[in-house]
Amino acid sequence: MEIKGDTPVYPGDPIPKIKSAANISEDGYNVSHLDIGSHTGTHVDAPFHFQEKGLMIDEIDLNRFVGNGIIIDVTHKLEKEAIMLDDVAGYLPKIKSGTIVLFKTGWSKYANEKRYFDHPYIHLEVINKLLESGVRTFLIDALNIDPPDGSSFAGHDAITNVNGIIGENLTNLEAIDFLDPFIMALPLKLKGGDGSPVRAVAIRFKK
Repeated sequence: MEIKGDTPVYPGDPIPKIKSAANISEDGYNVSHLDIGSHTGTHVDAPFHFQEKGLMIDEIDLNRFVGNGIIIDVTHKLEKEAIMLDDVAGYLPKIKSGTIVLFKTGWSKYANEKRYFDHPYIHLEVINKLLESGVRTFLIDALNIDPPDGSSFAGHDAITNVNGIIGENLTNLEAIDFLDPFIMALPLKLKGGDGSPVRAVAIRFKK
C-alpha cells in the first residue's frame, strides 16, 4: 500500500504526514521528513503491540517474516462478516508448521472508500485452529484481522500471546496466480518497536 497523506489508518492512529526536508534546488539533494505511525500502510504487528512482555519488532527471528505461503480465498465474505472454519477447511490439509497464511478478502480495492473500514474479519476459532497447526504468521488484505467495530481484539491477543505475527493492509493478493508463493514481509529494525511498515512480496521460484 502506498504511504501518503490519505493512506487509510486504524481510527485513532497517526495520520501520515510527508513533507520535504531538503530539495535539490536549495540544498543540492532531496530528503523527505516522514511523520507516520508504526502501523501505517502495509505493516506487521510485533507481539509487543498487545502483550506487555511480548517480543518487540527488533527482537523477532526474521524467519517469521519469510517462508512458504498459502492464499486462503475468502472473497465471498461480505462487510463485517466473520471468516469461519468452514471457509478454511479445504486449506487445512495443505498447512503445516511455519506456513505463512494470507487471507484474500479482496478488500484492498476499497482502500480509498469508507467501506474499507467495514471489512470481513477472522473468527477466533479459525485463528486457534491455525495456531494448533503451527501457523505463527497471519496476513490479510484488510485493515484489521479483528471485528471492524473494535468490539474485540481476541485474534490479536491469541496470536501475539504466542509471539506470532500479524500483517494487515496487504494489497494485490489477486496477482498471486501461482501455487506455493514464497512470502517476504520484512520489518524495519525499529528499536523497541511495536510494529513496522513493510514491503511485502510474493516470489515464484522457477522449477
